[in-house]
Amino acid sequence: MLSDGGGVNKKYKLLGFDNRKGLAVVMVIATGKVLRIKLNELLSSEIADDLNKLEVREIYRKFYSHGVAPSVYEVTDRHECSWMTYVSLNLMLFALYVFTNVSAAKPIYLDAFDIVVTPGVFLYPFTFLIVDLLNEFYGLRLARKAILFVFSSNALIIVLLSVSTYAPGLPDWALDAHYDEVVGHIASALVASSVAFLVSEYLNSYLLCKIKELTNSRFLFLRVFLSTFFAIIIDSFLFFYIAFYGVMTGSDILAMVGVQIMIKMFFALFNIFPAYGARSIFRRYVANVQVT
Repeated sequence: MLSDGGGVNKKYKLLGFDNRKGLAVVMVIATGKVLRIKLNELLSSEIADDLNKLEVREIYRKFYSHGVAPSVYEVTDRHECSWMTYVSLNLMLFALYVFTNVSAAKPIYLDAFDIVVTPGVFLYPFTFLIVDLLNEFYGLRLARKAILFVFSSNALIIVLLSVSTYAPGLPDWALDAHYDEVVGHIASALVASSVAFLVSEYLNSYLLCKIKELTNSRFLFLRVFLSTFFAIIIDSFLFFYIAFYGVMTGSDILAMVGVQIMIKMFFALFNIFPAYGARSIFRRYVANVQVT
């Protein structure tokens, strides 16, 4: 059984082969861009120097067999474990984002700190961690697809909930008016949260990939913290100024922004530890291809 990739890919990753055209399919890790290269050109290029031993061996097998020898990196291979992990991260991001929007209808007063927050403020920073993991494992392009998927899915849920308020309710149902109020409150925050989510998560993913490129894939803690740090600031300012501009004074909005940033920043520091653990698990159980 072969399970050791023999190294860590820093810039490129072999996705598979296009046997019909005799090409290797390679992904640029930082951007998610897919390249299709002839086998002989790939072996003589600097790309091959970055691939791990297992990938290089599969390329040579294809090259010397003129594409006849089977490979674990066939394009038709579904790579189920890797894609199920991608889907699972998408669903986790979706669940956290939906929760933060719905839970915004219930403010929480923390007597010990004399502040008012929503339950989502304690879990929302984990969305940055998931986006960081998506960037780390699948590249910028697929991470952005996940962000768009979550945004559009959440928008659809809010639209459907809003439409449901126009449906006639039971005359004696005591929760009918309360339901409409809660849904209305959630929908009113949609624009602010959506804009903040898209901009901050796109910024987070871009900075993560840029820092990864500048540091040559080293210092995971640095890129996780710095990308999240700036994204949190942008997210907090955009959300509160869009949601409460003209309703609250500028000083009150700034006070709320400050509280949000401090709470989220604490979780940004905490995110560094699960990022290392998730990367280790991914490399051990997902990234390495096992052949029996």
